[in-house]
Amino acid sequence: MTIIDSGDVTRVPKRDVPPSMVERMTLILDAFDGRASRLTLEEVAGRSRLPRSTVHRILHQLVQLNWVEHAAFGYCLGGRALGLGGGDGGRDEIRAAAAPLLHELHLQTGMVVHLTVLEGGDSLYLDKVGGRFAAQFPSRVGGRGPAYATAGGKSILALLSPETVESLYRRPMRGYTDRTITSLTALHVELNRIRQRNGLAFERGESARGVACAGAAVRGPDGPVAGVSLCGDQRTTRLERVAPLVLDAAREVSLSLYPDQEARPRRGGAGTSNISSHPMPVNRLVRA
Repeated sequence: MTIIDSGDVTRVPKRDVPPSMVERMTLILDAFDGRASRLTLEEVAGRSRLPRSTVHRILHQLVQLNWVEHAAFGYCLGGRALGLGGGDGGRDEIRAAAAPLLHELHLQTGMVVHLTVLEGGDSLYLDKVGGRFAAQFPSRVGGRGPAYATAGGKSILALLSPETVESLYRRPMRGYTDRTITSLTALHVELNRIRQRNGLAFERGESARGVACAGAAVRGPDGPVAGVSLCGDQRTTRLERVAPLVLDAAREVSLSLYPDQEARPRRGGAGTSNISSHPMPVNRLVRA
């Protein structure tokens, strides 16, 4: 397995420090634009084109005010920034539980890792880990994508009842590539395949050309709460290698959030009861 160093910083000339504190804070927050969800101090300084000492001081204040979070592996947007679009709904807890596993997945594979939740019919990106390769993917933390066209989104939809899925897509489904699912009939067929694969979802160039992803849902006692996905270049990604890693990571996040869940009966949607907690051999999953 390849370990990718995420410390790739583009050197750009410094510019004059803006006199306004608000402008400096805005430049720093704008550095978290989706190219990577976690940045080192040097990366933030490089992207904002502000002096390192200025960035360090302002980041410290932003951390105290929950605009930014600081952990051993760098800085990321905090709950206040991510919550501007509405109530948090427990998303901070989900991100915190998933963060170590997302980074482990990236280190194991060198691929881009996403954590998403379902909001309406969209996948809302809570986290993205991928080092310098993250820039190759159009997703960004706080951004949205069509759940029906992404591996993480489809893994969540597969745990909902058909009626719930239909209520999410009453309007025409947009095609992003020639491989995007654009009808409810085709979507139901795809979701049934995912249920037969014990919750493992795939994307092969559906949301963007050349992208291959494997995803699995994080399950709560009352249904899916998030989706974890691994994404890479469709020409080189071997889904049979990453599928078990995604399934294990999603299960570990579930157990971290709901440690007594395995002792409870599941109360998810119509598709949930068809998904076993003991997956079949991965080579059969990938062929299914």
